[in-house]
Amino acid sequence: MKRFTITALGYLAANGIGLLLAALLLPGFVIAPLGFVVAVLLFTVVQAVAGPAVTSLARNNMPELLGGIALVTIFLGLFVTASLLPTMQIGGISNWLAATLLIWIGSLAAAMFLRRHFARTAPATRTAKG
Repeated sequence: MKRFTITALGYLAANGIGLLLAALLLPGFVIAPLGFVVAVLLFTVVQAVAGPAVTSLARNNMPELLGGIALVTIFLGLFVTASLLPTMQIGGISNWLAATLLIWIGSLAAAMFLRRHFARTAPATRTAKG
């Protein structure tokens, strides 16, 4: 349960950083400050649900898509989140595409940093041989 909680918090932090990066760098990408937390939560939940579904669909019907699963789920997460939250606006198609890439890069970098940070600070676990 502790590992699940740390993983979930890592995804929330990584997605939050990715969304913040898109909001800071793209002029038409706007998330209201009060809606930011809700946007991050909803975006993360949509990705968690869409990821396995898109992976299964791609594996069965379009194996070529497997390399881009993260980009597809980020785009779907943006679509659902922007559709449900009036406090989030993405702008034109170029912003949709740029936001997808920025969020992917930002969350990837944040996830790698968090994984390294927690790997160094986590106590070593010993396995009993017997």
